[in-house]
Amino acid sequence: MEELKNIVKTKNNSNLETNYHKACRDKDFSNYVKTLPIEESLLIKYTSSLEDCVNERKLCRNCPGIKECPQSVKGYVLTPEKNGKRVIFSYVACSRKREELYKDNVTYFDISRDVRDANLKNVFKDDKGRLPLIKYINDFIKNFENDEVESKGLYLTGSFGSGKTYMVSAILNEMAKRGVRSTIVYYPEFLRDLKASFSDNYNEKFIVAKKSPILFIDDIGAENCSVWSRDEILGSILQYRMEQHLPTFFTSNLSLKELEEHLSNTSNGVEKVKARRIIERIKQLTISMELVSKNRRD
Repeated sequence: MEELKNIVKTKNNSNLETNYHKACRDKDFSNYVKTLPIEESLLIKYTSSLEDCVNERKLCRNCPGIKECPQSVKGYVLTPEKNGKRVIFSYVACSRKREELYKDNVTYFDISRDVRDANLKNVFKDDKGRLPLIKYINDFIKNFENDEVESKGLYLTGSFGSGKTYMVSAILNEMAKRGVRSTIVYYPEFLRDLKASFSDNYNEKFIVAKKSPILFIDDIGAENCSVWSRDEILGSILQYRMEQHLPTFFTSNLSLKELEEHLSNTSNGVEKVKARRIIERIKQLTISMELVSKNRRD
């Protein structure tokens, strides 16, 4: 009886190998299985499912876009993965679907559409004034997941229309593609929004910004400074993020010295000590850089 089982097993294995090598006559199939980090002795057991993977990828060649996706599961393709001594097949988002999904990792408060779509591929690299910033961006992305290296954010000043907001937003969008959540707030409008939501969802919005893994405060210094906005909002956010070592980005038309002066003037008069405290927190959280460039908005 045992001998009969061995004969049947040998015959089945032979059939599996025959079917696999027959499928390999197809150039697309052969090229695809060569890219998989799975040994051939295991792949031969799944020829039929592998052919389904190849056929789905053929449909992707002339992709009409997510809305017109011809796949049975729109935006996803069947993909094999080794799991011990087995291969499991599951649907994985295609490159276009991933481009769509990554935006779920970014929370926006009053940010324009072009900033939401910011992409490092579209950053102008023909301007020598941008080279130090581009180096910083590459280093930040590379070092972010290294626990031994503290990833400091950026305080970016520069001329109007130089692309400060776009550059920082592109960094956060790139991090979103890597699964890192972030929040982008247009600061003057964010403060107005918080004031308007005292009886609604004030605390929720405040906590989202305060505790976001990465936070980008856009156009700080353009707001009307008050004791409330400086001490209760900005001060609380920065103190928490400093204690938790959370990367924080700022863009401003003001230098840190000018921002300190701006923050010191409220309806209570000139309060230099409190303003200095905010500036020291920003310095702890960031590297200060200036982006001098021609106006890209013209």
